[in-house]
Amino acid sequence: MNEKIKEIKKLESSPQVIRNVYSKEEIGQFLKLFKDLPTTVHNKKQNVIKKRWLQGYNEKLEKKFCERLKKEIGDFRMDNLQDENGKDIFGLIQESYAPIGLHVDAGFELNNQIYKQSLIPLSSVGSTVIFKNRFYEGSTSFTQDPEELKKKNLGYGQNKRSSEHLKLYGEKPFDKKIHEQYLKHESIDNLKGLEVELIYEWEVGSMLIFDRTHLHCSSSIIEGKKIGIATFTKK
Repeated sequence: MNEKIKEIKKLESSPQVIRNVYSKEEIGQFLKLFKDLPTTVHNKKQNVIKKRWLQGYNEKLEKKFCERLKKEIGDFRMDNLQDENGKDIFGLIQESYAPIGLHVDAGFELNNQIYKQSLIPLSSVGSTVIFKNRFYEGSTSFTQDPEELKKKNLGYGQNKRSSEHLKLYGEKPFDKKIHEQYLKHESIDNLKGLEVELIYEWEVGSMLIFDRTHLHCSSSIIEGKKIGIATFTKK
């Protein structure tokens, strides 16, 4: 359990979508940044290419991003892991060809006061499902897959695997209509006890901000691929 759970809960709020945050020109700069950055992970099983947003590739864009995020959430510190030189990165830019499963980005240091995370879509087709349910025990991928649950020797920045969520949120079956429309890539049994708070339909130029304690996942809706920037903060 996170050591600062009381402080974390005091700053929790509902997810918010900020529209018209970035211009077409700025989205173009983000896409160029994605092209220029070195590939960090090419996970063939997840079918996703991940690139760390390293400092110094576009300092003007970095400044704009930090200013606009601060305008919405106030003071924050980055909590996006570090590069090989110990410098903070601004987040991850991900090109996904398949939906990312149920997880929480609650951090890797349980003495940190985790805060908000943001998502900036760089492509228009896609959606993200935010659940009302929360989790305070670190970054975790939730699954019933026995092979996934066996994984213990995880690398730097990798989520632990757990089925603990199935014991935490009750026995209520997940909404079949929402499952069919948005979450066919997830077993409906893996969603037991979960309730949807927000389904964010990706809109280029907008930004989604939500608490890092929220369980969430991609929807099943991907036409070819989608690209987005995920960033994580702490106090």
